[in-house]
Amino acid sequence: MSCCAQCRGIEDMFGHRMAQRQLRQYRRKGPGAVTRRLIDAVAVGGVDGRTFLDVGGGVGAIQHELMDRGAAGGTSADASPAYLAAARAEAEARGYADRVNYLDGDFVERAVEIDPADLVTLDRVVCCYPDMPAMLGAAAPLTRRTLGLVFPRRTWFIRSGVALVNLIQRLRKHPFRVFVHDPSEIEAVLGQHGLSRRYLRDGFLWRVTVFGREDV
Repeated sequence: MSCCAQCRGIEDMFGHRMAQRQLRQYRRKGPGAVTRRLIDAVAVGGVDGRTFLDVGGGVGAIQHELMDRGAAGGTSADASPAYLAAARAEAEARGYADRVNYLDGDFVERAVEIDPADLVTLDRVVCCYPDMPAMLGAAAPLTRRTLGLVFPRRTWFIRSGVALVNLIQRLRKHPFRVFVHDPSEIEAVLGQHGLSRRYLRDGFLWRVTVFGREDV
């Protein structure tokens, strides 16, 4: 599975209809429980005046909540043009789209175009990318203070479920795949870039973790 094929799969899988449905749901209910837990964890110490980089930000739930808490602005990066459009539309409705940079395509390839940010988030993103070291190796150097991410727990039933999903995708001849990366390898990659774990919370399916700069 190449990263280019996966990005094409993401663009097809997460299209306009799904983006609009999730945007309506966000407007009615706010962030889901796992996303809210991530937001609260990265916001420890306050976000007033901070900048953010939201990788795979979807309809922008994290961005909108951080802006509501006083963030200065930042970058929304997503491989799905439909999701970026939804995030921008909501930001325009709230009056701060001019303080957010919207970047489409493969984040790993385009990371060199992005300014470092105080807060970097990857909510259920590394599980959608085949080359986890490349993804986190691109995100970590852009992190000034805090990096938070959500990824699937590596339990036997989750790995079995993901294997079934990927089998169905292969039978459908659809390029999108799901990946369950090793948590110890994730932590090792971030550690190589000077980030150490400060928070961990396991749910039934998802692990929420936050890493910070050792000197911050």
